[in-house]
Amino acid sequence: MQFLKVSSSLIKDSFKFITSGSATYHIWMSVLSAVMLIGTWAYYVQIDQGLIVTGMSDNVGWGLYISNFTFLVGVAAAAVMLVLPTYILKDIDFANAVLIGEGLAVAALIMCMAFVTVDMGGPANLWHMIPGIGSLNWPNSMLSWDVIVLLGYLTINLTIPAYILYCRYQGKTPKKSIYVPGVILSVFWAVGIHMVTAFLYQGLMARPFWNNALLGPRFLASAFAAGPALIIIILELIRRWTAYEITQKTIDKISMVVTVAAQINLIMLISELFKEFYFPTHHSISAQYLFFGLEGHNALVPWIWTGILLNVVATAILTVKQWRGRFLNIACLMLFAGIWVEKGFGLIVPGFIPGQWGKIVEYTPSIIEIAITIAIWAMGAFVFTILARVGIGIELGHIKLKK
Repeated sequence: MQFLKVSSSLIKDSFKFITSGSATYHIWMSVLSAVMLIGTWAYYVQIDQGLIVTGMSDNVGWGLYISNFTFLVGVAAAAVMLVLPTYILKDIDFANAVLIGEGLAVAALIMCMAFVTVDMGGPANLWHMIPGIGSLNWPNSMLSWDVIVLLGYLTINLTIPAYILYCRYQGKTPKKSIYVPGVILSVFWAVGIHMVTAFLYQGLMARPFWNNALLGPRFLASAFAAGPALIIIILELIRRWTAYEITQKTIDKISMVVTVAAQINLIMLISELFKEFYFPTHHSISAQYLFFGLEGHNALVPWIWTGILLNVVATAILTVKQWRGRFLNIACLMLFAGIWVEKGFGLIVPGFIPGQWGKIVEYTPSIIEIAITIAIWAMGAFVFTILARVGIGIELGHIKLKK
C-alpha cells in the first residue's frame, strides 16, 4: 500500500515537472512532437499501401529501418561502459553520468523495437511471434533470441534506475543488495544484445558479406565508440543547460573509452579490407560494390568513403591529447556520424547486392521511409529528454516526496 502511494505521488510530481520548464525546453519538445506527427502520417501511408511505398524490394529486403536498428543496438549496449566502472569498479567519477547512460539505453532500445516494427510493415505482423497466438520459434530462430535479449535489457535498464530514483525520491539510500545483482547481470547482457544481433547476420550463410568471424567483435568496438561519443555530447549539453554537476574528469575518462574503442574499430576495419581486397574471391563482390562500385552501380561509394574519412579524422583527433582537449565535441560528432554510415547503410545494404541470381538492384530509401526514420529518432529524443529531466530533477532535489 505504501509502495502504491509513493509511486502515485512520484508519477504526479514527475508529470508536473516535465510539463514545466523554460521556453527553450518547450520549443524543443514541440519540435519533436511535430516531427513525430509527420512520421505518424507516413506510417499510416505505409500501413495503408504496404511496404511498396518504401525503397525496399524482393532483392534488397532490409534498408534504412534495419540499418538504424543495428546501429542503435550498439548505442544501447554502450551504457555498460558507464555502469561497469560506477557500480562494479566503484569509480565515483562516472556516478553522475551513469543514470544519463541508462536513460539513453532505454531510449535506444525503444527506437530499436520501433524500427523492427515498421520494418515488418505493421504492428499486427508481430502477433505471430507472441507465444499462444503464434510461435516465437525459440531457440531455433535468431530473431527470437534478439527479441528476448532486447526485452530483457530494456527491463534491466528500466528497473535499476527506477529503484534508485524511487529511493532517492523518498530521501533514502538505495540498498546495494537489491540493485547490484541486476547491475552485474546488465554488464553481461549488454555484450549479449550486440553479439546476438551480430549472430543474426553471421548465421546467414547465403550472404557472404556478413559471414565474417570479426563481425561480432567489430560490433562491440564500434558500439563502445559511438555510444559513449553520443553520451559525451549529451553530458556537455546537460552541463550547459542544467545545474546538474558533470565534472571535466568524467568527460575526460569517457573520452578515453571512446578513443580506445575507435582505435580498435579502425584496426578491425583495416583487417576486413585486407581480407576482402588482398586476394579477392567471388565472396568479395559485395565489398567491391560498397567501396568501388560494380558494373556502373555505385550509389553507396560516396557514403562509405565519407563514413571512413569521418572515422579516421575523428580517431586521429581523439588520439592526440592536445587535439582531443580542443576538438572533443567535434570529434565525437564526426565519429558518431561515421559509424552510423559504416554500420548502417555500409553494413546492411551491400549484403543484398548482388542478389542470389547475380542481379544488381540498388536501394534508395523513399520519402516515406526517411520521414518514419526521422520520427523514430525524434521519439527516442523525446523519451530520453523526459527520462533525463525526471532523473536530474530527483537527483537535484526538485522532485521529492512531500512528508
